[in-house]
Amino acid sequence: MADVAVLLSGGLDSAVLTASAAQAGVVQPVYVSAGLAWEAEEVGLLSRLLASAAFARNVLPLERIAVDASDLYPATHWSRRGEPPAYDTPDEDVYLPGRNILLLSKAGVLCGLKGIGRLAIGPLAGNPFPDATPEFFASMARTLSLGLGRPLAIETPLVGLHKEDVIRLGASLGVRFELTLSCMNPSGGRHCGLCSKCRERRDGFAEAGIEDPTDYRAPSPRGTRDI
Repeated sequence: MADVAVLLSGGLDSAVLTASAAQAGVVQPVYVSAGLAWEAEEVGLLSRLLASAAFARNVLPLERIAVDASDLYPATHWSRRGEPPAYDTPDEDVYLPGRNILLLSKAGVLCGLKGIGRLAIGPLAGNPFPDATPEFFASMARTLSLGLGRPLAIETPLVGLHKEDVIRLGASLGVRFELTLSCMNPSGGRHCGLCSKCRERRDGFAEAGIEDPTDYRAPSPRGTRDI
C-alpha cells in the first residue's frame, strides 16, 4: 500500500515533489485530467518521466482519473483554447477558479478507496490563489476526512520553496527536467517559450544557476537574458 498519494501533472514542481516523496516511502502518483488544452502533451511525457531513474524506487504505476471542467470553463477560455496570456503576466492572469477543489475532491476519494491516508500537492511559496492557502488545505482535509469516514491529511511539502529551490532539489534527486512539462501551449512535447509558465521555468533555472535543458519552440521575448 502507498504511504502517500501525490498529484502528478508531469510539471516540474509535481515531478520533484513525487521524486522527493519517494525518498521516504511508497508513492501513488495520480494524474487528474480536466479537459484542458495541454493535458494530452502532459500525458505523452509522463510515461517517459516515470520510467526514468529518479522514479525507479517506491513509485507505483500512475493512476489516471478525470474530473471534467469543460462545462465550467467555456470553450472560449484560454485554458481550453490553448492560448494563454502573454509572457510577463502575473499569476492572477492564469487563475483557474476552484481547480484545487476539483483535483483534491476526486483524488481524495481515490485515497479513501485505496486506504491512503496522505495526499500531497505542490504549491510553492507566494502562490496567490485562494484555493492554495493553509486554511483551504486544512479545511479540505477536514471535509474529506468527514465525508470518507477516515482520516486524510493534505500535505504541501514545497510550500516554503521558490522555483529555483525546487529546481535545485530536483537536480539533487536526479530528476530529468527535460521530461517535465510546464507550459500552457505545448506541442510535440516542446514548450512554447512564450507563456508565463515558460517564463517562470526559464527564470527558475537562471536563479538556480542550473542549465535549462528545456526545448522551447520560441526564444524568450526578453532576449538572451531572462532575469
